[in-house]
Amino acid sequence: MKTTVDVADELLERARGHARRTGQSVRALIEEGLRLVLQAERKPAEFRLPDRSVGDRRNGNPLEAFSWQDRGDEIYRGR
Repeated sequence: MKTTVDVADELLERARGHARRTGQSVRALIEEGLRLVLQAERKPAEFRLPDRSVGDRRNGNPLEAFSWQDRGDEIYRGR
């Protein structure tokens, strides 16, 4: 499909220079840039919470044996 796009002169000159150095056409360079932008849009950044577990998973939660009051004391001790 043909289309017309206004591109800043400096940017177009840089694109032409890059295309010459890499042996690509400006069209191929533009298409590659569009693909990269659209591909990045599809991949949201994956967020993972850091593991802040307490105790040893094999032995269970060490705070299970405490009452709520004792848990609070244990958690906030040393502050």
